[in-house]
Amino acid sequence: MAVTSLLRRTKPPTISYFLSFSTQCFVGRTSSLSVPTEAPPVPKKIPFAISSHGITRQDPYRWMKNTEDTDFVDFLKRENSYAQAFMADTETLRRDLVSEMKTRIPEEIFTPPERWGQWLYRQYIPKGKEYPLLCRRLEKVKTNWLSGLFRGGEAEEEEVVLDWNQIAEQFGYVHVGVCRVSPDHNYLAYTVDPQGGERFILQIKDLRTGRLVPRLEVDGVVSLAWALDGVTLFYTVTDENQRPHRVVVTNVESDGRDDAVVFTERDSSFCVDITTTKDGKFVYIVNADKPMAGLQRTRERVPGVQCFLEHHNGFFYILTNSPSNAISEWSGEGYYLTRCLVEEIEASDWQTVFCPNEDVVIQDMDMFNDYLVLFLNKKGLPMLCSIDMPIKANTKQMDDLIPWYFPLPVDSCSVAPGSNHNFQSSIYRVVLSSPVIPDTIVDYDVSRRLFSIVQQEGGVLDNSDSSKPWYSADRSIENSGQLNERTSEGEDGQLDSRMPKWEDSSDAYVCERQEVSSHDGVEVPLTILYSREAWKKSESPGMLIGYGAYGEVLDKSWCTNRLSMLDRGWVIAFADVRGGGSGDFSWHKSGTRSLKHNSIQDFIYSAKYLIEKGYVHRHHLAAIGYSAGAILPAAAMNMHPSLFQAVILKVPFVDVLNTLSDPNLPLTLLDHEEFGNPDNLTDFRSILSYSPYDNIRKDVCYPSMLVTTSFHDSRVGVWEGAKWVAKIRDSTCHDCSRAVILRTNMNGGHFGEGGRYAQCEETAFDYAFLLKVMGYHNNR
Repeated sequence: MAVTSLLRRTKPPTISYFLSFSTQCFVGRTSSLSVPTEAPPVPKKIPFAISSHGITRQDPYRWMKNTEDTDFVDFLKRENSYAQAFMADTETLRRDLVSEMKTRIPEEIFTPPERWGQWLYRQYIPKGKEYPLLCRRLEKVKTNWLSGLFRGGEAEEEEVVLDWNQIAEQFGYVHVGVCRVSPDHNYLAYTVDPQGGERFILQIKDLRTGRLVPRLEVDGVVSLAWALDGVTLFYTVTDENQRPHRVVVTNVESDGRDDAVVFTERDSSFCVDITTTKDGKFVYIVNADKPMAGLQRTRERVPGVQCFLEHHNGFFYILTNSPSNAISEWSGEGYYLTRCLVEEIEASDWQTVFCPNEDVVIQDMDMFNDYLVLFLNKKGLPMLCSIDMPIKANTKQMDDLIPWYFPLPVDSCSVAPGSNHNFQSSIYRVVLSSPVIPDTIVDYDVSRRLFSIVQQEGGVLDNSDSSKPWYSADRSIENSGQLNERTSEGEDGQLDSRMPKWEDSSDAYVCERQEVSSHDGVEVPLTILYSREAWKKSESPGMLIGYGAYGEVLDKSWCTNRLSMLDRGWVIAFADVRGGGSGDFSWHKSGTRSLKHNSIQDFIYSAKYLIEKGYVHRHHLAAIGYSAGAILPAAAMNMHPSLFQAVILKVPFVDVLNTLSDPNLPLTLLDHEEFGNPDNLTDFRSILSYSPYDNIRKDVCYPSMLVTTSFHDSRVGVWEGAKWVAKIRDSTCHDCSRAVILRTNMNGGHFGEGGRYAQCEETAFDYAFLLKVMGYHNNR
C-alpha cells in the first residue's frame, strides 16, 4: 500500500477553555466532563450508493478507502489533534499511570535458558530497551584439570543471535514474524515487517559470522521450515491479497536465483503453511533428508476436515476430526488420534489410536522421543497430560494409556507451551498464567513425573541447576522445603494455587468465574476480577472485554498494567462469548455466520449480569473490543445505546458488510467462512442485521468512545474506524458525539508498536480516557 508523503500538517487546536456536557444529554454522564471548544473535524461527504439483493445503502464515506487521498490523511491528522485536545486535561493522570506501570516492570527481563542440542537459548531485554534479544551459549563442558587452569571450566561466552532493538533502529518499527534456527545451529532464518503492513521480508543470518547472508531479497514471506542438511530452507510467499499461496525451496548458500516452487495453492479460499515434524525428519510433507524429492499428499481435501501430523519411529501420528467408520459414536466435531506407517500415509484406513473422554476436547499435541503431550479442555478449563511413547493403536480410550495429568493451579486460565525444541528432552516447559497468577514458567519432568517452578516474577533458576526444587503430584517434594498443608491435588492433577511456590495475588484481588444465562438460555463463562480492598458493590466502575471470533480463546493471562485500574476500584470482566474458543468446538460454530448474533447477545447479557449482580454501578460500565472483537461492543451500542457509558474500539472491524463484500481485501475470502458471504442472500441479511457501521442509530445519545486505528493495518483497514467515527458524529446526538475521539498510529500496523514501554504509554492513554469520561480522573 503506497503512502502519500510530504503531507500538510495541521496545527493542534488551542484550548482556551472547556465546555461541559449537560447531564440530561446522557444517563450517567458526569457534569464535569470537558471537551475542547473547537468542534471535531468534519470530513467531506461524497454520495455513493450500494445495491445488493434489492437493498440500496448509502455510504458517503466510502472515499476513505483511498488511503492515498490527501484529504483522508489530513482528516486523520486533524482527528489526532482533536483527540490530543480532548485528553489534554489528563496529562498528569497519564504520567502517573505510566509511572505506576513502569515501576512494575523489571529493569532487565530474562527468560530461563532452554537446552537445544549443545546450546542454551534464552531471551533477554536489557535495561532501558524496548525489545528483546535472542541469545545463546554453548552449555558447560567438562574439561581436564590443565585446560581448566586456563578456561576455568566456564561456559562459552553468550552471543546475541537476534536483536529486535537494532531492527527497530533500522526501520523505525519492528515486527518479527517467525524465527527458525537451522538443525545444525549455523543459520537463523527470520522474517521482518519493516512498515507495519505485515508484508514480511526474509532475512538469513550466518550465526558463525554474525552477518546476514547476501542474497536476493524475498518479499511476502510468511512461514519457514528447514531441511535436515541445514542449508535447504522452505518458505511460503503471499499473493497480491497477502494470502500465503506458494511453497518455495531455496539453498541459503546460493543467491536465491535457483529458488524452486514446490507447491501452489490455486483455491483462493485456502492458505498454505509449512512446518517440520518435531523430530525434524519431515517438512509437511517432504522427506527432510531428501528435500528436493517433492511433496507427498496426506489425504484428499474434504471441507471441514483437518489433519495435524507428527512423526515418531516410522509412524505418522495424526490428530484429526475426520469422520471414521471405525468409531461409530464419533461426532466429527472434535479431534481424535490416529496413526499410520510413513509409507502408508495415503491409505484410507489409518489406525485409530484413541478418542478423548466424552467431556474432554483435544486441542493440540506435541511429540517427543519418549512421550506425547496433549493439550486438553474440560468444561472450559485447560488440562495437559503426557502419554509414554511408543503407543499401540486401537486403544480406543485415552485413559487406558495411563496418562499423567500435569499438576496445575486450580484457577489457571491459560496454559501456553514453551518453545520445547529439543525432541530428545524429557522436560516439557509451559507458561501458566491467570488474572491473579503472574506468568509462571514450569518444567514438567515426564520421565519422573515431577514438576519444578523455574521462574515467576523475575526469579530465574538455571535449567542446568540440578538443585532446583522438584515437586511430585502426590505432594511429595524433592530437594525442597515443606509443602503447605492446605495444598491438595485436585481433579485431573490440578493443585490448589495456594501452595507457596505458586505465587499469586489472590490475597489482594478476587478472580471469580461465573456462568451467565444468555438470550437463549446458554450459559456463558464470565471471569470477573476486582480488588478486595478497593471494590464497592454496586458502586464501582468496570470494563467488559470480549472477542468471540475464529475460535480464539480470550486472553485472560496476568497483566500488571491492570493493577492500576483494579487499585482504583475498577472491575475488569472477560466474557467468553460464542464464536471464541471456550469449551468444545461447537462453541466456535455457534457464533459464526448466521449465528453471529449469539456472540453479541452473550456480550450484552454479560454486561447486564455485571450490573444486576452489583459488580459495577449501573451507569459506570465500559466495554473494550479489539479487531474482530470490536463487533461486540459496537453492535451492542447500536442495540442498547445506554448500556455502556464508555467504549474503546481498537483497530475495529466495524464496517463488516462492506469489507466482506470486497474480494480484493486481504482477509475477505477467508473471512467468508467465519462471518458469511454477502453474495449469499441469507448471509447478506444476517450480516446487515448486526454490521455496526450499517446500524448506527439517528439522533440517539451514544457512549463516549475512543477509537484507535493504524495507518498501515493490513487486517482491518484504517478507514473502518475513521468511517465509524465520521458516521457517529454525523448521525447521533451532537453533544454526545463530541466525546468520541479517533486516534491513528500513522506509522504502525495492526499490532501497534509492541515495545514494553510503548505499551505502557498506550494503555495509560486508554485508562485515562475511561477515568475521564467516567468522572474518576481526579481520583488518585
